[in-house]
Amino acid sequence: MPFHLWKGAHMNAAVTFTMCVLGRLSWKMLPVYVIAQLLGSFTAAGTVFTLYYDAIYQYCEGNFTVFGPKATAGIFATYPAPYLSIQAGFLDQVLGTAMLLLCLMALADKRNQPAPAGGEPVAIGALILLIGVSMGSNSGYAINPTRDLGPRVFTAIAGWGLDVFRAGNNWWWVPLVAPLVGGVTGALIYKAFVELLHPTQEDKKAEHSGSSECISLNQCNKNNIGECVNC
Repeated sequence: MPFHLWKGAHMNAAVTFTMCVLGRLSWKMLPVYVIAQLLGSFTAAGTVFTLYYDAIYQYCEGNFTVFGPKATAGIFATYPAPYLSIQAGFLDQVLGTAMLLLCLMALADKRNQPAPAGGEPVAIGALILLIGVSMGSNSGYAINPTRDLGPRVFTAIAGWGLDVFRAGNNWWWVPLVAPLVGGVTGALIYKAFVELLHPTQEDKKAEHSGSSECISLNQCNKNNIGECVNC
């Protein structure tokens, strides 16, 4: 089955939003996707919390905190490093998500050199891993609004309280907004510098016609002169 970035499941709201902006997904599908993504991330956070509740409880001695040496909220959602400003954190998320969408567009572009058929999951997994390794130290590379908001809401309910929204100088909105900006930015960069420069059908016809003429000329010269000349 061919891989299409704008079809199938989007686990990342930044991807879904970008596909809507590019006209590759209907805007009426945006809330459907986002709600499903939020439910999925919220459920995933609840699953992790249930599975590792004893370990978390023992580590923090039952004191679920967002701040301090035994803070555990960062297990579920992203929080900025102590040195990171809101402005730098916003740029961090814009660049990380821009890189994600730029590369995803390349992996899905059948007119370029896409990932091998069936190898897309491995390629995308490697891409996200590389983004995390290279750009994750500032704030945990959310690069996905729903991946961050769902677990944040869960932790607010599960015992960490509203500090999950106050931490990092009200950091919570940055991984919600910046990935949307970054996703569109990365996709537009790919579209402007690669996708719009693909040969048109007319270019391909002209190239094919030129190649046929060249072959005929070479054959003619070979037959009449005994040697081939290059076009």
